[in-house]
Amino acid sequence: MKRILVTGGNGRFAKALKKLKSSNIFIYTDKKQLDINKVKSIESAIKKHKPDVILHLAGLSRPLKQHDKNITKSISLNIIGTSNLVNACIKNNLKIIYFSTSYVYQGTRGNYKEDDPILPWSNYAWSKLGGESAVQMYRNSLILRVCMTERPFVHRSAFINVESNFIFHDELAAIFLRLINKRGIINIGGKSQSIYHFAKENKLKINKRFAKNEMPLNQSMNLKKMKSLLKK
Repeated sequence: MKRILVTGGNGRFAKALKKLKSSNIFIYTDKKQLDINKVKSIESAIKKHKPDVILHLAGLSRPLKQHDKNITKSISLNIIGTSNLVNACIKNNLKIIYFSTSYVYQGTRGNYKEDDPILPWSNYAWSKLGGESAVQMYRNSLILRVCMTERPFVHRSAFINVESNFIFHDELAAIFLRLINKRGIINIGGKSQSIYHFAKENKLKINKRFAKNEMPLNQSMNLKKMKSLLKK
């Protein structure tokens, strides 16, 4: 089995990975052990743990408003930090797996394929696409464009008129090991449905909301590539 060094080892998806039976292949690091904005810290962690793969989960995510209020922090963590990791992987001949977001798509027509044109609709999505740019320049890489959330659904209300592919962290963790040897870009998510109906399936009390200008209304992705790879 490969040794996988994980950045952002205290994050929500990392916690789901830790529950897997095969979690011993993962080496989890926090900011003190591996600071993605410090090249020496990255090199030190690689030298210490000698991984085959870096799974990059660290970065700035929710709430999305912070990417508007603190653009510098968003750029530093999601773009520059990711670029630092890519450079380290190139230097040490390591594979990098990068978690991006479905938000890099425009979100107006839905059913987006991996090779469709992209047009982020928020600063968060732009910051993740900035990280993608560095990762895509390096062939030994895998980019997962994901639409995931924690279980149970954390909000009291959900958009009834916004289509997406939400999947729970634990569901993604269960299939993740079957994808780590792949390269390129893969859309990852659950079935296409409104955010409200996704939440309703897993939470008895959830209120309906109607999105107006908060976000695009059809963010759904085409998941044929993911399903095909999982059948092999």
